[in-house]
Amino acid sequence: MYDKHAYEPFAVTVDLAVFTVRAGRLWILLVERGSEPFAGWWALPGGFLRPDESAEAAARRELAEETGFAEVAGLHLEQLRTYSEPDRDPRMRVVSVAFAALVPGAPEPAGGGDAARAAWVPFGEQGALAFDHDRILADAHHRIGGELERTGLATEFCEPEFTLGELRLVYEAVWGTGLDPANFRRKVLATPGFVTPVAGASRLTGGRGKPAALYRAGGAATLHPPLLRPTEGRRS
Repeated sequence: MYDKHAYEPFAVTVDLAVFTVRAGRLWILLVERGSEPFAGWWALPGGFLRPDESAEAAARRELAEETGFAEVAGLHLEQLRTYSEPDRDPRMRVVSVAFAALVPGAPEPAGGGDAARAAWVPFGEQGALAFDHDRILADAHHRIGGELERTGLATEFCEPEFTLGELRLVYEAVWGTGLDPANFRRKVLATPGFVTPVAGASRLTGGRGKPAALYRAGGAATLHPPLLRPTEGRRS
């Protein structure tokens, strides 16, 4: 017969790795912890799951409380994985459900709840994070990189009409590697529904060559074939 008292209780939390691209760089949304453990450390937004809410509902609530984001209901959150190592939180046994998001047009955050402050921090410059959030952040970065492989999400970080060079900068920011312009152009134009040319439109890009053609986002929900990241140490 099942006896609930035979098992040690534990808590469930949510953590969010929310990224954006600004000025050609990848940024991560972080909060400064206002209490122990790890008071004063940067951490991913998140907190404890309430008895009457789902993990996704808790993630949206915590994001709003700790960063001041007013519109989180429509934010696309992708469940990343569950982190359950016994010693990941010094207070008690805590299992965390993590979410990842790459969001365009992200607003400026403001700390709230048990967060002393919140800020966009350049990815790679955040230093060590509280708890096991370094691991969660690394996993989330890999996940959003895969989103750019499979979808047209990168176009949402460009103007409505953009050059392929501007689109390439988004990929380089998220993937953290340089891409060969000619090869990138070939792959993008060979992917049905990825981008649509703007007839007769072009833009000077600061170089000495001819103006670059302009494109709009295509209607493809997924990219076939996917635009794969280059293997480590090679430009694609």
